[in-house]
Amino acid sequence: MKKAFPFLLVIVAAMFAYAPVLIVGAPYESEMGLIQKIFYFHVPSWVVMFTSGTVCGVASIRYLMTGRKEADRLAQAAAELTLLFGLIGLMTGPLWARKAWGVWWQWDAKLTSALVMWLIFAAYILLRRFGGPGAEKLAAVVGIFGMANWPFVYWSVNIWRTVHPLTTVVPTLPGSMLGPLLFCIAAFLGLYLLMLVARLHLERRRADLEALFLAVED
Repeated sequence: MKKAFPFLLVIVAAMFAYAPVLIVGAPYESEMGLIQKIFYFHVPSWVVMFTSGTVCGVASIRYLMTGRKEADRLAQAAAELTLLFGLIGLMTGPLWARKAWGVWWQWDAKLTSALVMWLIFAAYILLRRFGGPGAEKLAAVVGIFGMANWPFVYWSVNIWRTVHPLTTVVPTLPGSMLGPLLFCIAAFLGLYLLMLVARLHLERRRADLEALFLAVED
């Protein structure tokens, strides 16, 4: 992955540079008009948030079962990126809602459950930072809980018919809208992969540095 990283970085950068061209070329939604195009960033950010939350949960399970530090590092890196991409979703959503619904925020099932999921991973990071000795295992349990929460977030709009569009909207999009959306999702996932690899590398170097300090003290 180390050798492929620069190549992948160029590809992802090119995809983000080309994404606005596809978004501009996509047709306007009949009711919302131009503001609907924030959809091409809003939806991919949630896709990455759910993906990252799953990575964190699976890595947390592996850490609890095996005690491997590498799994713990992966879970921590994924939790941080879950917060980052979740924040993008929580910021772009109200910008879209203000024009579509006339309000910045609606306390409906989708929005509220998404915020709760984001707060769960915020709790994970706070535990890792301030929990003291043994906080890694407690944080791992929180990460697993966060992973278990995302299917509920996804399906909530189908269970409770709120103002938020149903999940069935995306498969019914015309090709002129679905194509740019899938392209943007791929770009966001590529960016996520690069950031995850970079964060893991940083965490490994930090662990090596801590081990070196301990060796010097001994």
